[in-house]
Amino acid sequence: MKSVLIIGLGRFGHHLAMKMLELHNDVMIVDSDETKVADLVPYATSTKIGDCTNPEVLRGLGVANFDIVFVCIGTNFQSSLEITSLAKEMGAKRVVSKATRDIQAKFLLRNGADEVIYPEKDIAEEGAVRYSMDNIFDYIEMADGYGIYEITPIPIWCGKSIRESNIAATHRISILGIKKEDGTTNIMPRPDYVINAEEHLIVLANHNELMPLLKKYK
Repeated sequence: MKSVLIIGLGRFGHHLAMKMLELHNDVMIVDSDETKVADLVPYATSTKIGDCTNPEVLRGLGVANFDIVFVCIGTNFQSSLEITSLAKEMGAKRVVSKATRDIQAKFLLRNGADEVIYPEKDIAEEGAVRYSMDNIFDYIEMADGYGIYEITPIPIWCGKSIRESNIAATHRISILGIKKEDGTTNIMPRPDYVINAEEHLIVLANHNELMPLLKKYK
């Protein structure tokens, strides 16, 4: 459990706050618009109304006491930049700021952000991968061109054990789990597990190696 300060309650900030609370974190939410805070008042650990570009308002929040400060200002980049810089100056341990463009990320990183997130860009990229082929059902981007994919097994694997199919050696694809027809998932299946055409595979793979393979057998 972590102590989290979320500044800015647009759509992203709102969803972030709800998920952080669902995961049992201590969450303080802040926005200059009272209406954006109202529906989270019964759930958040603490709520504040105020303009965090004002140093006195930000100082009053005690930013140095939080494990993470999220700056989720989406419509006014100047405000996001100012709050990011002020939070770091006031001793925030970790500042994560929202950006919509690469140029914004560069300025945020230069002015105190420890990390920058692109929610719209990330969703768009993951959606493009997921919906580009009928045999991809979910996708999580990893580093250096790798991702975790939920896919249907290609026909040449079906009816064979994981060991017999030799997937890891032949295609450099690691099977992390088997998602069964009833919705349950067998994590880290044994090498003698027989691959079923009706089940989904959760795999770790390089995008450039997996995509041609899936396209060939779609």
